[in-house]
Amino acid sequence: MNIQGIDEITFGATDLAACRRFFQDWGLTLISEAPEALVFESLNGCRVIVAHSDTPGLPTGIEPDPTLREVVWGVDSPETLAHFRARLNGQPGFVDDAGRIACIDPNGLALRIQVSRKRPIEIESAKTNTWSARHRINQASPAYDRATPVEVGHVVLFVHDLAEVTRFYEEKLGFVLSDRYPGRGSFLRCAPEGGHHDLFLLQPPEPRKGLNHVAFAVRDLHEVVGGGLHMSRCGWDTELGPGRHPISSAMFWYFVSPAGALVEYYTDEDELTGDWQPRDFTPGPTVFAEWAVKGGIDGKTRRQVNAEAPSGRFMTDKPKG
Repeated sequence: MNIQGIDEITFGATDLAACRRFFQDWGLTLISEAPEALVFESLNGCRVIVAHSDTPGLPTGIEPDPTLREVVWGVDSPETLAHFRARLNGQPGFVDDAGRIACIDPNGLALRIQVSRKRPIEIESAKTNTWSARHRINQASPAYDRATPVEVGHVVLFVHDLAEVTRFYEEKLGFVLSDRYPGRGSFLRCAPEGGHHDLFLLQPPEPRKGLNHVAFAVRDLHEVVGGGLHMSRCGWDTELGPGRHPISSAMFWYFVSPAGALVEYYTDEDELTGDWQPRDFTPGPTVFAEWAVKGGIDGKTRRQVNAEAPSGRFMTDKPKG
């Protein structure tokens, strides 16, 4: 009996107009709008809620707004929900209400568990031709004008006590350690079989609580790039990317979000099973990113930000230096 993944997240913020523009540009569908909250959906029905900071009943944040206020995890059945109800009963903030159970994790973040409301979908993704396997025959790779994220794939949190918070997610929610920075970070997946991580807990040198980023899974590398270029054209600021994480193998592009911290497009993460043995890493720039573009790529020139725009000539037309 395992958690399947993230079903819903809620942010607390004050500038809902900026959040509305941002997440629609990001590729989410706005399904509900009210003065106190916006509700968006990804392709598979994963929900992103942005609630005004003054909304009654909004869970307390672990840092000042704008930030993440709550994560809702999905399970496959009422029986699995009952299993977690028994495991979480007695935890701080425990609530059993209308098919959802809730509590507060040791870092102070509100979490809920529900029978998943995400819907199964079938989507086409790019096929890749390598030297040893030619999967794309008589077919060009896709190009995307913008991204339409499949779901919220993972969240990354700053924690005050890495060992305590890691132990909670492993012992109470059944998460499995994928890799770690000893004493500094835990990459956790919901179940023995799954993507590299659904949750990354990071303890800074001066421990604090907070949100680092929320990551949205997209189809393939081409959608990471197409989505990032669209966000650039819309005027949103890149934090880092595109690039590649060597630990999870994922391709990424990070943007600064008006709902708090960063959001990430990512794809092509490692798929793990119970046979995987966690590895230990030492934090460092080359461990975080095998390569990355600082400042992003300009969506109009299709070159690194502040680089010379293309002239339209073939590269072979340039005179020899």
